[in-house]
Amino acid sequence: MTRVVRAAGGLVARVGTDGTEIVLVHRPRYNDWSLPKGKLDAGEHPLLGAVREVHEETGVRAAPRLRLPMVRYLTGDPDVEKSVDFWSMVCRHADEFVPNDEVDEVRWVPVAQAGKLLTYAHDRGVVSAYPPLARVDGLVVLLRHAYAGERDEWEGNDDDRPLEESGRATARALAPLLAVYEPTRVISAGRARCIQTVEPLATLTGLPIEVDDRFDESADAESAAAVIAELAACDGVTVVCSQGGLIPEVVRTLSGRDAGSYSTPKGSAWILGFAGTEFVAVDRLDLAPSSH
Repeated sequence: MTRVVRAAGGLVARVGTDGTEIVLVHRPRYNDWSLPKGKLDAGEHPLLGAVREVHEETGVRAAPRLRLPMVRYLTGDPDVEKSVDFWSMVCRHADEFVPNDEVDEVRWVPVAQAGKLLTYAHDRGVVSAYPPLARVDGLVVLLRHAYAGERDEWEGNDDDRPLEESGRATARALAPLLAVYEPTRVISAGRARCIQTVEPLATLTGLPIEVDDRFDESADAESAAAVIAELAACDGVTVVCSQGGLIPEVVRTLSGRDAGSYSTPKGSAWILGFAGTEFVAVDRLDLAPSSH
């Protein structure tokens, strides 16, 4: 039976003198050039693993943006394959690189020239999928609140229905995952369960929670989509916590696809990328991503 090794990495971009550049690594053990990536630690979320591996291999501290194609390939060991999740990322800071046994050279190259240097076709495929995402300059994370019990079992005002303990645990686990996007604003619908879902994130980042009833379940989806586009145009990263009855229609309005494509379990989110107010792409973020 084939064993699959999970890994993650990033295509990290910065603005250079000749336009957008991405960082590549040279591995002396294989004498190859590749995108920075590496194996996940036990229980590690692929997104967190991707950010960690990029820093460990290159010294670059990067913030993820949108997901790129996952690649899967044979490792050369008998009955072992590697599955690698990739994200586009933006360079925030580059620590001094120290050559080591795993990576002895780091090189920033223009996107158009990267394919000539990369050793493997699967890395070139990831790079070829990047140019449309390079336009993204604003991000909105549209999050559904965590588990708050059943509506029929709550005797009080439904607006006040709080998270169950399992929902609070989900909120705590989501905080570091959402924080790597480097949010600049945290907005919540007015329901208690929505506010409580982003409280750990607000504590971790030091950002205030802005309550906005335009993201309550009873709100108009087209109006909420327009607000999201306006938020994205501010060139930051906004986390918006809303409800399951509104989110699929909002994403449908933005993407033009059927709302059934955007079923959103509690505690999961859609990462919405924009160029100005123009919608570019969307991908899904789950606390416990399925294995490939």
